[in-house]
Amino acid sequence: MTDSDATDAEAEYERWVSEIKQMRADKDEFFTEHSQSPIQPEVRDDFDGLSYFEPKPEFRVPTRVRVYGNPEPIELDVTAGQPIRYLRAYIFEFELRDERQQLAGYQQEGDDTDTIFIPFRDKTTGQQTYHRGRYMETEPDEELTNGDTVTLDFNLAYNPFCAYSETFACPLPPEENWLDVVVPAGERKPPEEIVE
Repeated sequence: MTDSDATDAEAEYERWVSEIKQMRADKDEFFTEHSQSPIQPEVRDDFDGLSYFEPKPEFRVPTRVRVYGNPEPIELDVTAGQPIRYLRAYIFEFELRDERQQLAGYQQEGDDTDTIFIPFRDKTTGQQTYHRGRYMETEPDEELTNGDTVTLDFNLAYNPFCAYSETFACPLPPEENWLDVVVPAGERKPPEEIVE
């Protein structure tokens, strides 16, 4: 690698970290000020921001995509109420911590969106991170086909709103999306003082 390549890589890394920090600051502002914040107004004065792991490039992983032409419906249990029907539309295959892994990507049945929903648990769940699991999303620029490569960034993993208030009903990660590795990336457990 030349000095120029190293400088470019360092600049790209700094840009990536800066983008993540800005997203986190924007989310803190939303939680503090927005009328749809999951944090109750009476505890917002105690809110000093969400807790995150430091951004690490190793948890930004390229994945190989398998696409289901006729995705089968699956019902995801929720924290309260009736299960929600999703379509298991994609499988993302990747290596993490020198182990082969895969996660299913879902789209809500009848929902006209390109967003792919990836709820998951890992070995931090219930310890360093929310005990019911976390979410990721990706929205590819174009329609995915078998063998495409998509980057999943676990640094962007976030807690569902039900982590902050029981008034929300949130889908739970199905067992097929329980990773058997530690993923110390993204959002940590919510601070106790802001949980309803």
